[in-house]
Amino acid sequence: MRYATAILLAALAFATQAASASPDSYRPYQIRARTAICKTFGGYCQEALSVSWCESRWTVTAHNGQYLGLFQMGSYARSKYGHSNGAWGQSRAARRYFIDSGRDWSPWSCKP
Repeated sequence: MRYATAILLAALAFATQAASASPDSYRPYQIRARTAICKTFGGYCQEALSVSWCESRWTVTAHNGQYLGLFQMGSYARSKYGHSNGAWGQSRAARRYFIDSGRDWSPWSCKP
C-alpha cells in the first residue's frame, strides 16, 4: 500500500510541475509555435495561446482522430482554411477560421 501511495504522490508531483511549467522550461518547438500564434493572431494572442495550449500543448504534430495540429482542426476546416506541417501555416489557417467564425472561439472545444 505504501508503494502505491508513493507512486501516486510522485505522479501527482510530476503532473503539477508539468502543468505549471515556466516559460524557461518550454521546448524550442513550443517557443516557435507561441511566436507564430502571437504574430498571427495579434490582439487575440493570449486567447489563441490559451486555446492552442489546451488543444495541442503547442505541438504542430498533435492529433486526435481527424483533428490535427496546434488548433486541432478537423478535416473539413483544414480543407476550407488550409493546413500545413508548420506552426506559421497552422496559425494562419486557424486565424482564417477564427475570423470566419465572427472572431469567436466556438469552433474549438477549448475556450480562452
